[in-house]
Amino acid sequence: MATGYLEKVRFLIVDDNSFSRQITRLILMQFGARDIVEAADGIAAQKETCSFKPDIILLDWVMSPMDGVEFVRWLRESEDSPSPFTPVIMVTSYSHMSNIMQARDLGVNEFLAKPISAKSLLMRIKAVIEKPRQFVRANPYFGPDRRRRPLPHREEERRGPLDLQFEDDVSQ
Repeated sequence: MATGYLEKVRFLIVDDNSFSRQITRLILMQFGARDIVEAADGIAAQKETCSFKPDIILLDWVMSPMDGVEFVRWLRESEDSPSPFTPVIMVTSYSHMSNIMQARDLGVNEFLAKPISAKSLLMRIKAVIEKPRQFVRANPYFGPDRRRRPLPHREEERRGPLDLQFEDDVSQ
């Protein structure tokens, strides 16, 4: 992997643990990232999202006064959000299946359990850059399509018509 791979990508690291932010920053810099901003909680992350306009957000789950869950809701659903299409990678110690499913259902693009490695972080970043998923609005959900791969349909369709709208990020 070329060291300049992430040279033009703008990152926002959101974590209440300064050591975790520092480790994440160092890993990103090893892959060539230079445009990195940090926030210690969701409220600070809102301000940075509005002013810095990151390309990718690396977000912890448990923070105070605003946690990662509340931040993702704001990012995806609020009229005040400057970029509801921004990819979010949830980086957390809370890696139980229920947390992973909740993160997915909130509109998180990728999930990474702490402690992180350079390889695992790069894999998640590559996933959002090289294989972006289309965004879906299926009330009340708005976020990246949760399906990772198409599954063959083996039976007759029993569901009624779905009210799905696919949206592209036209701000880029």
